[in-house]
Amino acid sequence: MSVQSQSKSDFKVVLDAGHGGKDFGAIKNGYKEKDIALDVVLKIGRILDDYNDVKVIYSRKTDVFVELRERADKANKAKADLFVSVHCNSSTSAKPYGSLSLVMGLSRTSTNLEIAKTENSVIFQEKNYKENYKGFDPNKPETLIGLKLLQEESLIKSIELASTIQNSFEKKLNRKNKKVHQQPLWVLDATLMPGVLIELGFLSNPNEARYLGSEKGKNELAKSIADAILKFKNSNHSSVKFNAEKEENDKNIEQDKHEKEAVVSSNTKNGTYYKVQIGTSKKKVDTVPSNFKGLKNVTRIHENGFYKYFYGSVSSKSECEKLLSEAKGKGYSSAFISSFDDNE
Repeated sequence: MSVQSQSKSDFKVVLDAGHGGKDFGAIKNGYKEKDIALDVVLKIGRILDDYNDVKVIYSRKTDVFVELRERADKANKAKADLFVSVHCNSSTSAKPYGSLSLVMGLSRTSTNLEIAKTENSVIFQEKNYKENYKGFDPNKPETLIGLKLLQEESLIKSIELASTIQNSFEKKLNRKNKKVHQQPLWVLDATLMPGVLIELGFLSNPNEARYLGSEKGKNELAKSIADAILKFKNSNHSSVKFNAEKEENDKNIEQDKHEKEAVVSSNTKNGTYYKVQIGTSKKKVDTVPSNFKGLKNVTRIHENGFYKYFYGSVSSKSECEKLLSEAKGKGYSSAFISSFDDNE
């Protein structure tokens, strides 16, 4: 199984406009969340397009419905460096106002838990959602259990970006700063890179809704977010950092080559065999059951700077389907089957 290496000069950002198509999001004071989110995302993209070393990838560029898993898959397949999702907030009261940013984590307050429920609830509009999100209940976000141990590095970077965005909103735009919050959001859990979900403001507040719907407001918010993304890129994607990571990766190649060979030789049958991939991370974790919710026979390979973790090893896809069910039953909702060939 091979992965294309990514050029140091290619900083990839996925811009995710929340909702779309049949999913309107919040509708308050004459404005639709899906429209504002898309307008702001396109404006961010136009700003970033002026930088040759930034590649922008959109989850949607028009008013279409996109499933959460499609959004995450697009980011993962692109091997993006950053995932930025744009939304608008809403409340049953017209009083709340201000911007906040969410990163993956456990809920801290019941109020913010309601936001997680709202953003996750789009799942109910998807076909076969029970099968695609087996074990996850959008109304109980705490059921979202991924490889938390493997997400520590991404979480730190996510908080860094979210804090930069919030501070920019407050200091440059004089917006009320409702801070950074950790929430169990499916799309942030399923993406393998640092990510943030931005709630631009409350459409339920008449004054804020007018600002969010205005060209002035959308332009200001887009510029603040774009500036924060560029600051993140400059501090996390420099040539010095790249070379340091390359040296570290080179040190690991020989060691992990032996691990990979051991994985292949452990199979008693020649030809194609199957494993369940349960996680990917830049962090190396011991493959003991206690680190993987009790799962035994977890193996690890190192490719292009990332560690990939697999459960089981069987000679038929039907057998691997059973392993996949076991992994998802343990909470690895984003797990999938990977095939290998001894002869490659």
